[in-house]
Amino acid sequence: MKAAAVKRVWRRVDGVLLFDKPLGMTSNHALQAARRLFNAEKGGHTGTLDPLATGLLPLCFGEATKFAGELLDADKRYVATVQLGVTTDSADAEGVVLERRPVTCGKEDVEAAMTAFLGEIDQIPPMHSALKRDGKPLYEYARAGIELERQPRRVSIHELRMLDWSGERFVFEVACSKGTYVRTLAADIGERLGCGAHLAALRRTGIGRLDVTDAIALATLEDMDGAARDTLLLAPDALLAGIGEARLDTADAARLSHGQAVRWTGDEGVRLRTYAPDGRFLGLCRMTADGWLQPQRLVAGG
Repeated sequence: MKAAAVKRVWRRVDGVLLFDKPLGMTSNHALQAARRLFNAEKGGHTGTLDPLATGLLPLCFGEATKFAGELLDADKRYVATVQLGVTTDSADAEGVVLERRPVTCGKEDVEAAMTAFLGEIDQIPPMHSALKRDGKPLYEYARAGIELERQPRRVSIHELRMLDWSGERFVFEVACSKGTYVRTLAADIGERLGCGAHLAALRRTGIGRLDVTDAIALATLEDMDGAARDTLLLAPDALLAGIGEARLDTADAARLSHGQAVRWTGDEGVRLRTYAPDGRFLGLCRMTADGWLQPQRLVAGG
């Protein structure tokens, strides 16, 4: 007689998990795996990371999901491995090889080529991307063999430096603005060198003020008991680092918790994290032109 399956008991979990995503796993699979380990009722991520890429993927549970979008606009940091001499249709290692060319450049040539991409540059998004055209992601057109014209997008490369060189492969570290395609950057460097290139491996090491050195691998999570896992969760306001704060008195904290604006001093449009006198995080607010702190997103029970 077959044993009855044990029904999972979901619970309210509020917090942020800095997850170190392994190679080959989609962002959604990472979220669902972590959500099951925490038995979290509600979860979300802060923007996807390709299956080819590893590294930092902040996962949000419960009330933290209200602030997941905050990291979409944050600067990102990556370590990328580039294969010279081989171009692919997706500009990464998962694509079909289009061309092979001899590699005659040296380390100094690559470093010189990289300097041309510092600062504000225009990138043409790859066809193998999730950008949508007429409601369909570009990668669906690409898989059907359809090439569409794409408009260049302005992005910023804040830092770009070589970490390792080994003849036909090199590793670089990049700090960049949102919307930057590192595989496009790798391919463009290859074209500037005249030999072509594609992205062989990618690791995201930072988002805003969050760093992969604080992230937890799936195997580590699986080896922990529930109580130990819970200690890894950051408070929901961890996603708002860098935004100013307002410490309210008891009366104003009560008003704000009920969705009411409170009097405050600040420039119009400025966003502030708000806290009660005992340090409880209340939510994110925005200053109005006439001196009110207007709730934008409040945490339940804050």
